[in-house]
Amino acid sequence: MLVSQGEFPTFFAMTPQQNALVLLQQYYAHFNAGNTHAMLDLLADDVIHDINQGGAELGVEAFRAFFVRMNRSYRENLQEIQLFASEDGTRAAAEFVVHGTYLATDNGLPEATGQTYALQAGAFFTMKNRKISRVTMYYNLEDWLQQIHA
Repeated sequence: MLVSQGEFPTFFAMTPQQNALVLLQQYYAHFNAGNTHAMLDLLADDVIHDINQGGAELGVEAFRAFFVRMNRSYRENLQEIQLFASEDGTRAAAEFVVHGTYLATDNGLPEATGQTYALQAGAFFTMKNRKISRVTMYYNLEDWLQQIHA
């Protein structure tokens, strides 16, 4: 089932697949609104965050710390969001374009000078008990580096 951004139906009388899609719609709406607190409320306490070309972090507090760093270094808005979910609602994926500005130099990356970028990205999710329990991010780091002229 494919869903685009829009109004959020309630969880009442929906299939597991629809529940998963609504959960992801809310997650990305909160991301685009800069509402990290509401976004984190959608995560399981023991969420696993697989960072693009990096390691994995465990727990909501680690995810919160990741977003503190991200919000310091980047201003991003996700567009052209397409969501997909399994029938049983336990697995999902998202594809989108990240439109961003590199605000402050991130650890181990080139100097930030306000460069802008538009980057294809994707994410894979696991859900249980109407919470996101795993987020795996993917984007092409080499493409991003070329766009910021590193």
